[in-house]
Amino acid sequence: MLSPSILIVDDSSFIRSQITRELEEIGAHVTEAEHGKSAMNIISSKQFDLVITDVEMPEMDGFQLCRMLKENPRTRTLPVIILSSLDSDRDVDKGFQAGAAAYVSKAEAKTILKDTVQHVLKKSVFHKDQLILVVDDSSVIRNLVEEELEKAGFRVITADNGKQALKQIRKNTPDLILSDINMPEMDGIEFCKSIKKDQSLSGIPFIFMSSNDDRSIMRRMLQLGASAYLVKPFNLEQLVITVEKLLSDHFLLLLKEKERLDAERKMMLASITSLIFALEARDHYTRGHSEAVAMLVTEMAKRMGMPQDDIESIGIAGRLHDLGKIGVPDSILLKPGRLTDKEFALIKQHPVIGSTILGSIPSLEYAIPVIKHHHEQFNGKGYPDNIKGLKIPLWARMMAVADTYHALVSDRPYREGMSRARALQIITDVKGSQLCPECVNVFLEMIEHIPEDSFS
Repeated sequence: MLSPSILIVDDSSFIRSQITRELEEIGAHVTEAEHGKSAMNIISSKQFDLVITDVEMPEMDGFQLCRMLKENPRTRTLPVIILSSLDSDRDVDKGFQAGAAAYVSKAEAKTILKDTVQHVLKKSVFHKDQLILVVDDSSVIRNLVEEELEKAGFRVITADNGKQALKQIRKNTPDLILSDINMPEMDGIEFCKSIKKDQSLSGIPFIFMSSNDDRSIMRRMLQLGASAYLVKPFNLEQLVITVEKLLSDHFLLLLKEKERLDAERKMMLASITSLIFALEARDHYTRGHSEAVAMLVTEMAKRMGMPQDDIESIGIAGRLHDLGKIGVPDSILLKPGRLTDKEFALIKQHPVIGSTILGSIPSLEYAIPVIKHHHEQFNGKGYPDNIKGLKIPLWARMMAVADTYHALVSDRPYREGMSRARALQIITDVKGSQLCPECVNVFLEMIEHIPEDSFS
């Protein structure tokens, strides 16, 4: 959040101006109100990311303001910091009971207010990104839990039973699931088993809510893969804290795993890129070919509207598509004349060699079908597996077009590179026979917008 919008509510104009100056230092846009009633009028017509309020004010005090905001579905998720000289334990408890996200004593404001504001804003953004699924056959429980989680800033969807919950999940994948055990149609145990069996869903934190406080039942649920077990009737604040803790821990675990995989991928790519450089250093005619093909296929992926992760991945696959030529002898790879059938048979092994090299690297698994099949032809006369049409993976079909174009416009030991016009004519001629028609169409539209000497 680059420039948060914050409302300061205090009957002292001096205090308001002091807080405004401090918050403007962290880039906040600040609006001021002199009491709770004025604040409610302002909030009705303007969106805010945070409210900071005093307690003792005329018209409407800070506790009343906080309660009103939390009772209104439109403002329920708006975080409130109470900033007051009333700092006894009783006052602080009263503030949190009203729904405050934090309580700061005015005596400590100078040293901790900015940090508290940034922490609450960061937490609020995190909560807004999280979707919670609440599953219970009791509408009373569902509504209570939903309201409390929404007050804390979470997005919530609900279901009456496990069967309905699975339908909900097909539409919106939640970040955490709260489920009762005893429900009609599909109980919580079967629902949990279904979630844990599905690899794409098994990592979602799962909390059981039940009136059964038998320890053996609790242990069984945890063994099924539940992250926590709450006994009804539970304290709703305890529920929110448990949800926050699990989501925070889960987020950190995912972040650490992503960092580990990214580091592993970077190390592997650095090693493999060195191999590609070594490969292309053997033959000055093909130097830069892998990078050029990667750039072309990346542009195709962008034009096809692929997600950013896929665009990056297909670019990496492009850099690695000829990796298997490392296993082809120089005498064949650099031969200036026509290859014999035996020599061509060896050349045809390079997609298999490349895919085998990557087979032991889980983080590059997505590149294997591209590398193995980028020499298949749409009519089934390619290699190594003679597959045809849409059975050839899409990324491999895209790679085939980019690879063909750059090979045609590049110098080779046995011929000079062709003109763009001639290369595009050949690609058009083999559309539907050697090359995928859809991919050729995308390529032809894309290449018009790229300078002629960019990839030659």
